[in-house]
Amino acid sequence: MTKASPTVKSEAELRLHALFVRGLAGDAVAYRMFLQQLASHLRAFLARRLFGWPDDVEDLVQECLLAMHNQRHTYQPDQPLTAWVHAIARYKMIDLLRARAGREALHDPLDDELAVFAESDNEASDARRDLAGLLATLPDRHRLPIVHTKLEGLSVAETARLTGMSESAVKVGVHRGLKALAQKIRETR
Repeated sequence: MTKASPTVKSEAELRLHALFVRGLAGDAVAYRMFLQQLASHLRAFLARRLFGWPDDVEDLVQECLLAMHNQRHTYQPDQPLTAWVHAIARYKMIDLLRARAGREALHDPLDDELAVFAESDNEASDARRDLAGLLATLPDRHRLPIVHTKLEGLSVAETARLTGMSESAVKVGVHRGLKALAQKIRETR
């Protein structure tokens, strides 16, 4: 099986796109099929990113379908459908994570005075700050592929579509960026 180039659409993309366009033209059966197939696609897409939260995944799939239905007029038919779908899904997922973090912040942690928990929180916070600082030193062509593929969990193809880079450039950016980060870490020791 060969990997499709960024300009060649996958069979699933073509099928979803055809059903969606027919649905926009008034074909109710095609639109219903589009929503059913899109729900399966979104469920898999979100489950990979929200592992261990199956109830949230299902709720998010429904929210995404509703948002896509309400925003269907914003889709540009000459653009890849999955890029539009994934962008909406990512925004909905970020909204969920923010809301969840806000709710979690309202709960009192158990035994929060234990030094183990305080050190762990400080170390995680320090690590995030250090990583953000290191990433900020990289040029966009290296930083963005690392952020999207390694931190956000997007595929190389999704990152390429999102950044406008080729898949090869994304892979090279990740490789060179990680190499540069490793060098910076060695220099600070």
